[in-house]
Amino acid sequence: MFSRIETIPAKQLAGKHTRMSFSNNRTFELWHSFMPHRKEIKNSVGDDLYSIEVYNNPLFFNNFDPMAAFEKWAAIEIEDISSVPDQMESIIIPAGLYAVFTHKGPAGEGLKTYQYIFKDWLPESEYAVDNRPHFAVMGEKYKGDDVNSEEEIWIPIKRKKAYSDKL
Repeated sequence: MFSRIETIPAKQLAGKHTRMSFSNNRTFELWHSFMPHRKEIKNSVGDDLYSIEVYNNPLFFNNFDPMAAFEKWAAIEIEDISSVPDQMESIIIPAGLYAVFTHKGPAGEGLKTYQYIFKDWLPESEYAVDNRPHFAVMGEKYKGDDVNSEEEIWIPIKRKKAYSDKL
């Protein structure tokens, strides 16, 4: 499931977003409003779709509350944010360090992958969650709720203080 640690440059994306919580999940509605208009984006970088979560509270996962609101995006990467179509907005994912995981199986079973990341992998690793956007990349292997579907989950990370103090 764990794939790699990667440092990425800043990414520019265009799409749509909405506020939601885990208990009031509006993901289907968001993607339903984005997909008919994605071809209006003329300066895209590839065909991958991005599902982005912006948690404005850096302690969002420390005391997890399924009612806590966050911003969710349906987007694609673009070359330049100066030409974002009407009815869409832009977001920049800042450069930084990410842990990348491959979720294999139906998208609806993604909770298992997230539980592994936050309950098993992160506590045992030398990393902590960083306060930058989280995202999933849905490329050519993504097939929604098909058992053969694959997507990459990118979690922003930084070294835990205890580990960096020892370096």
